[in-house]
Amino acid sequence: MRQERGSSGRPGKIIAVHLSYASRAAQRRRTPAAPSYFLKATSSIAATGEAIERPAGTELLAFEGEIALVIGRDARRVGIAEAWEHVAAVTAANDLGVYDLRAADKGSNLRSKSRDGFTPLGPDLIDARTVDPDRLRVRTWVNGTLVQDDTSAGMLFSLAQIVADLSQHLTLETGDVILTGTPAGSSVIVPGDVVEVEVDALDTGASSGRLVTTVVAGDSDQGFDPALGSVAAVDDVQREEAWGSRAAAGLPETPGRGLDADLREKLERVPVAALSQQLRKRGLDDVTIDGVRPMHPTRKLIGTAATLRFIPFRADLFARHGGGFNAQKRAFDSVAPGEVIVIEARGETGSGTLGDILALRAHARGAAGVVTDGGVRDYAAVAEVGLPIYAAGAHPAVLGRKHVPWEAGVTIACGGTTVQPGDVIVGDADGVIVIPPALVAEVVDDALAQEHEDAWIAARVAEGEPVDGLFPMNAAWRARYDGERGA
Repeated sequence: MRQERGSSGRPGKIIAVHLSYASRAAQRRRTPAAPSYFLKATSSIAATGEAIERPAGTELLAFEGEIALVIGRDARRVGIAEAWEHVAAVTAANDLGVYDLRAADKGSNLRSKSRDGFTPLGPDLIDARTVDPDRLRVRTWVNGTLVQDDTSAGMLFSLAQIVADLSQHLTLETGDVILTGTPAGSSVIVPGDVVEVEVDALDTGASSGRLVTTVVAGDSDQGFDPALGSVAAVDDVQREEAWGSRAAAGLPETPGRGLDADLREKLERVPVAALSQQLRKRGLDDVTIDGVRPMHPTRKLIGTAATLRFIPFRADLFARHGGGFNAQKRAFDSVAPGEVIVIEARGETGSGTLGDILALRAHARGAAGVVTDGGVRDYAAVAEVGLPIYAAGAHPAVLGRKHVPWEAGVTIACGGTTVQPGDVIVGDADGVIVIPPALVAEVVDDALAQEHEDAWIAARVAEGEPVDGLFPMNAAWRARYDGERGA
């Protein structure tokens, strides 16, 4: 690929975006409000067909297929409307990185991503003037298997916004390269693996061609010297991020995403009303998801929250975020066993927020259930799936009538209450309640104790005792209860 600047044929600078695709944000369970960036050394550029080394003593070399932009005209403080005019070409990139080296970099990614050969580009340039920047596709194959497939329509920040934003802070010069981030599917590669990345234009069919990179093992005699600085180190956080998930990394689920068997058994025995009472004693009186009813009133719902947010319908936003592998589909396709998909639909029941296909997918993945303050389409078919689902009603229309699927894995509002990923969700015929994870153990134990006490009081009332002084118990009744319980 021909470069525009520098005596070595390299660009003046390479700027990369940390997190830019909705699919990747959902996978990472964090969604940035604005783009953030890091720099890569221009000496990291490689061409198609070149081999790259996994450094000796490391295990977490990961690929990231990306759309790369080549600046064709200097840009300084340009707006979004004219930003694309400063882009000369589009091509494929592989933003390689070694997660073992991230710890000391504090987000700069200097050591982990700037090694020689860690920015393969090419092989061909697509003329930016001939394509729609919102209709570019990036795909990645590892050893012939397609592992990444997303489009610029699935980005949190448009390509033009990224160019305009960067130009506020520094001059983008002719020949500079911007790596625009990677979608979900990035994972670990090992010596012997072959990675291919291609960018193409969905409207014209123009392609960058396949960017091919082969991984080789680094020379064991060229490891890192601890006397000079920080060396390779990994932990489970880095393993999960490098592989893409805890399951892919061979790690057990974290406590926050699941409930142990003992706690789940206790929650099975406690009604939502008792949990509500205990939370109110702790000052939490706004933790019920209101306006939703169960499809299966006799089924208990217990799990941890995986969140999904819809925003009000707007045609231009739906065109960018409503199609393809959108946030709604990603949420249902990535829900973990034991999780409850909780959907913010603003109480708008004028269209469905899920249907039978997505309910089947959630059930197949082992989801604990779904809670939506919006509507459900294919209501009867969804009910037949058998998944515990709480909804505000039924409606035959698809979500594009009222909603745009916007983001997943963020704090949302559902049925008037705040829900964060990892919150404990419990539902029964009375409704659904949200319990902060840090409180759930003590709340359920106190609720069980209260249930035992209430059952004892009910037995006395059934025997003919008046409720005055018994409910709540006065000192005499309390002494009798404590005596019988001790016996």
